Amino acid sequence: MLTLLLASCSQEPANPEVAAWEEQASRITIHRDDFGVPHVYGKTDADAVFGMLYAQCEDDFNRVERNYIWAIGRLAEIEGEEALYSDLRARMFMTREEAIAAYENSPPWLRDLCDAFADGVNYYLHTHPEVTPKLLTRFEPWMPMYFSEGSIGGDIERVRTDRIRAWYEEGAEFPEAAFLESGEQEAAGQEVREREPESEPQGSNGIALSGELTDSGHAMLLINPHTSFYFRGEVHMVSEEGLNAYGAVTWGQFFIYQGFNEKTGWMHTSTYTDVLDEFREVVTRVGDSLYYQYGEELRPVEQREVALAYRSGDSLARRTFLVYRTHHGPLTHVAEGRPVATAMMWDPVNALQQSFIRTKQDGYQGFRKMMDIRTNSSNNTVYADADGNIAYFHGNFIPRRDPRFNYREPVDGSDPATDWQGLHTVDENILIRNPANGWIQNCNSTPFTAALEYSPKREDYPGYMSRDEENYRGIHAIQLLRGRKGYTLDSLISLAYDPYLPAFEDLIPGLVAAYEEHASDYPDLAGPIGTLRQWDYRTSEASVAMTLGHFYGDLYSWKARRPAHISEGDWQDMSGMEFVKYLGADSPPAERLEVFREVIEKLEGDFGTWELPWGTVNRYQRINGDVRQPFNDSLPSIPIGFASGRWGALAAYGARYHNDTKKIYGTRGNSFVAVVEFGEKVRAKSILAGGQSGDPASPHFDDQAGMYRRAEFKEVPYYPEDVIERAAETYHPGQRGD
Repeated sequence: MLTLLLASCSQEPANPEVAAWEEQASRITIHRDDFGVPHVYGKTDADAVFGMLYAQCEDDFNRVERNYIWAIGRLAEIEGEEALYSDLRARMFMTREEAIAAYENSPPWLRDLCDAFADGVNYYLHTHPEVTPKLLTRFEPWMPMYFSEGSIGGDIERVRTDRIRAWYEEGAEFPEAAFLESGEQEAAGQEVREREPESEPQGSNGIALSGELTDSGHAMLLINPHTSFYFRGEVHMVSEEGLNAYGAVTWGQFFIYQGFNEKTGWMHTSTYTDVLDEFREVVTRVGDSLYYQYGEELRPVEQREVALAYRSGDSLARRTFLVYRTHHGPLTHVAEGRPVATAMMWDPVNALQQSFIRTKQDGYQGFRKMMDIRTNSSNNTVYADADGNIAYFHGNFIPRRDPRFNYREPVDGSDPATDWQGLHTVDENILIRNPANGWIQNCNSTPFTAALEYSPKREDYPGYMSRDEENYRGIHAIQLLRGRKGYTLDSLISLAYDPYLPAFEDLIPGLVAAYEEHASDYPDLAGPIGTLRQWDYRTSEASVAMTLGHFYGDLYSWKARRPAHISEGDWQDMSGMEFVKYLGADSPPAERLEVFREVIEKLEGDFGTWELPWGTVNRYQRINGDVRQPFNDSLPSIPIGFASGRWGALAAYGARYHNDTKKIYGTRGNSFVAVVEFGEKVRAKSILAGGQSGDPASPHFDDQAGMYRRAEFKEVPYYPEDVIERAAETYHPGQRGD
């Protein structure tokens, strides 16, 4: 008896926090299917969030942690001084104290979800002591306030850190009178007005089909975000409080960003809606204080210190910045000799509410009401539901502005008439519902062709609501959708992977014509020009013409120089399609041929021949779990027949260059893709680039790579009986493998 008493007294008291985690974990079941996708079941929504974050950490804690290091403004502590101005940008828009206050003032149900987010990650760290975080050893429930929507970086990444650095690096000093009157200081904030080379588009495709066009008579939805690879995992979240959502989730967030439930589906595409504006301020000094002009009054410039740490060798160095703010927003850079305040949607509590509420809607009425929150700022939404509705919302957060001013350039912040005048209602925004043609498409293209002749009319809306700018993916989608019907999930997949590339129809004939005019001067180009002359502008692994076309279009976009007859402004403002058309038809013929000769010389120098099938040079390779892959030509990789979205490929496959490799390796484009059919029961198929796990030791690190190459989708297990049948593992958080 004495021995038992002594043993009992010697035990450490139970940690109440750990006990609470364990109790919550006991209410949560995770079924991992045969592709490693977690299907998380909990009694409450908070349980589902706890389990989903725990599962995300199992799959890729590295990315969960990094997203929050970046979001809360501490990236320089692991990446060094180069990331300092990314951190400063984050802190300009919200302090830690403001994030905590936002959390504390949130509705109780949202606080519960934020608590569950933090608890799920912290319980993972508790149960995995072998995991060493790079920086964040504990996650806090206020952190999601920095990261409230699922876009790649969201609106804040539109605020350029090079401009912040140009002004704040040496300290943002104000002279005695109007700000920055010296030419030298003004130049520090100017852009170079040379046209930037065409880069891989950061967009997405969404297509909704009414039941009139489908074989089953039910609405269908294509969910096709173009993100960096492995940026989002695939997740299923279920609770007894009405949550049953499946789709793609950005690592570290607690809501399905692009996906579906049994009754509704939503796909976000990056919008051309103007949601971020810049205001040039007139700043003056009165005594020791700074003021800015606003109408007839002078208002004080808000000032505060931001202390940041950054990695320097094996230690941390520190810098303190004095940053400034007006009622328009933080002062971020200089334009036309004045400091510029940047205004954007920054309403994290409502944004988080909208992001989660969206996942639980059971029809158009509820979905439409959710859109009234108006914080889904950087996206359009393509929608379909089980009642047969299809819809398109162009943007969601749209400030009302005075149309006399050009908000695509910085406006005069001293004029009160330039201020935002509240928000447009959803009904005032560009909106399409159930068009008579039976389909809606958006590929980051103009909304005024989203439903062809049944699209909204440009003249009915303020110019700042959208650029009326088409792209080759939009052109391609319209060509494919026009006049078709009888869709199945498989035929929708086939449409989404159609190999035709309309950009080359504009680009290549001009090159061929230039050669035919100057053939005697370029005898070495006869073979490759002959290959292009016979090309049908379709991509495939075996296509040599695709290799030639891609490298020619890519190099020419870098090498082209503005001709004298095109003004500097027009040159800089050309859309991607306009630029390709210029290269194809209006550029100097000799310039085209010289660029093409350079392409042939490069291919022959790197590979010994220009006759390279596309799949030989266009590759997929996943070596390790790093965010930036260390591509290596000597290591295994697989051929890919897909092409860049800038050429009009719906199944976009974008490459990163400057890898110290000769082959090119995909880094972005089709990442998570799903097709969904609604009806009495929902049915879906999906694919991921690579696999669900970021751990090279996991069987799900690259188990979908071959399927990805072949566009061979997996069936989604959505209903409990299907989930259980497909379950390869079933466990509670903290008990995997027990």
